[in-house]
Amino acid sequence: MTALPETPALTSPELTRYSRHIMLPEIGETGQRRLKEGSVLLIGAGGLGSPAALYLAAAGVGHIGLVDPDNVDESNLQRQVLYGTSDRGEPKTERARRRLLDLNPNIHISTWREWFTPENAPDIARDFDIILDGADNFSARYLSNDTAVLLDKPNVHGSIYRFEGQVSVFKKGDGPCYRCMFPDPPEAGTVPSCGEIGVLGVLPGIVGTLQATEAIKLLLGIGETLIGRLLMYDALSMRFRELRVPRDPACPICGDHPQISDLSDYDYPNLCLTGTAPIQNREGSMGIPEISVEELARMRDEGVPHTLIDVREPMEYEGANIGGTLIPLGQLSARIDEIPAEGDVIVHCRSGGRSGRAVAMLMAAGRANVRNLAGGIHAWSDRIDPSLPKV
Repeated sequence: MTALPETPALTSPELTRYSRHIMLPEIGETGQRRLKEGSVLLIGAGGLGSPAALYLAAAGVGHIGLVDPDNVDESNLQRQVLYGTSDRGEPKTERARRRLLDLNPNIHISTWREWFTPENAPDIARDFDIILDGADNFSARYLSNDTAVLLDKPNVHGSIYRFEGQVSVFKKGDGPCYRCMFPDPPEAGTVPSCGEIGVLGVLPGIVGTLQATEAIKLLLGIGETLIGRLLMYDALSMRFRELRVPRDPACPICGDHPQISDLSDYDYPNLCLTGTAPIQNREGSMGIPEISVEELARMRDEGVPHTLIDVREPMEYEGANIGGTLIPLGQLSARIDEIPAEGDVIVHCRSGGRSGRAVAMLMAAGRANVRNLAGGIHAWSDRIDPSLPKV
């Protein structure tokens, strides 16, 4: 990353642009210069990253980093307010960069159109003051946390689920880290993504804006941050609740005797930000056997016998499907006799989560002939048939 020049005094146009900030005695011109000198790295430019990036840019944070490998998809537009209809199919990082610089041309934007991985995380994050975690899966959240702890940087956490969200700030030495709150990730497939169960479109706007608020307070050194506190929001009841989160002395990375001293010390399975990472092997996390969309396409082309099971809901199936028998996941245990006990059985869903759980259920029932279609309908649309809608 190119070194940024020293921050000069605020220009006359900047004094006008940030005048409502400068009026606040807690900020003033000195505080606005701190924002201009500050930097925030956003892991993910999706539902949470969109509002966070917009408000950080508008506030005058001088350097914003964006890490996201995805392109803008039609289904993103219900909640990812950085993008418009004309951005469909384009890289998120490039479209986000253009929008943020249009909002505030006085800032610097760095982008990485790639996965945030244990290999590149330290180099990407090293020169930023704050890491803002806008990922939507547990592996990326643990990686964001661990990177922040090892580099001694604040980690502004946010997550969403249907109508609920939560926000906290983790800082080594001042309070707990993400692992103090959640020592172990849930088993793969036990927690569905918003792509599988849905999310209220405005929810990430609220949570991402709260994350931006915490990042700005950290840069300014004002107010009381969420260090040691977990703020929970329920949109249906319109209530906020708060839990105290203590530091865990036995935490494997920030505890008294840490076991993780390098990102290579921990396995981050199925690491991705807002979609499904390309499958590297034939066995997924937790030992679930998998097949790639390329392998399934080849089987079809060559006429290899197999049974395809779709575990999505009927409305999803009607919107887009690649054939096969529809058995929604909730009906699987009652309809297991409909699934052949012999021959090759391939189970799929929207992106691989529900079908992974279905394969685990079938294997527990003694079926050894089942495989999960890695990436599901989304991967098929991305890599086999781009005309297939992602529903």
